[in-house]
Amino acid sequence: MDNSQQMGTRRFGRINWLGMATLAERETRRFMAVWSQTVMAPLITAVLFLAVFGLALGTRRGEVMGVPFLNFIAPGILMMSVIQNAFANTSSSILVAKVQGNIVDTLMPPISAGEMLVGYLAGALARGLLVSLPVLALMTAYLGTGLAHPLWLALVLVMGSVLMGSLGIVGAIYAQKFDQMSVISNFVITPLTFLSGTFYSIEVLPPAMRALCHVNPIFYLIDGARYAILGVSDSSPWIGLGVCAAASAGLCALCWYWFRIGHRLKP
Repeated sequence: MDNSQQMGTRRFGRINWLGMATLAERETRRFMAVWSQTVMAPLITAVLFLAVFGLALGTRRGEVMGVPFLNFIAPGILMMSVIQNAFANTSSSILVAKVQGNIVDTLMPPISAGEMLVGYLAGALARGLLVSLPVLALMTAYLGTGLAHPLWLALVLVMGSVLMGSLGIVGAIYAQKFDQMSVISNFVITPLTFLSGTFYSIEVLPPAMRALCHVNPIFYLIDGARYAILGVSDSSPWIGLGVCAAASAGLCALCWYWFRIGHRLKP
């Protein structure tokens, strides 16, 4: 075995922890540098959602699944904030680097496709969880909601951040300019988000629409957050966990492969 083969064998058996941690730190510092946009803005959006629905409907809407309407939609608003920010973190980072031509700074260091994937997802996870804390505190203070299943909520928040972070990587690698990313956000992410049972129980939908909701991973994230906070859900939390885990695994595998071959990344 020659020297290059020996180096390859040694590199295959080791993880570049420093490179992976550096990428994760860069991704975290990037969104924290504009915390007023990345952390404060989602909190204001959540306040506006609760205020508008509270003023427009108040107590006239009645209960949904045995809980007040505002309490019912609050977990969905929380999860919407998390998944939108996790998606935005990875998609904006990679797409801006591609457009500006400095994606090579990430591709050149001795960091593998898997390590690169973990680094980007760590940034998405940090942003998603950081956004969730003030929104959750707002819900607790304003609506008096507790946590029926705290550990399940933590699991759902992590799963949602990973799922949408990996989807953001897929979108950013595929898109070559900001217009293409806008198409993905407007015609894929937004419909999936608003057709996920955030503001209603899917039991009120026609059978065809209800069936479509059951193949939407974001529905299971919203439903899982509602189960974790309120203890009620439209479907089995375990089925939802399985669907989200399968979707995350598939997206992560695609991200890893595209990173490995440099698909639409290398000039």
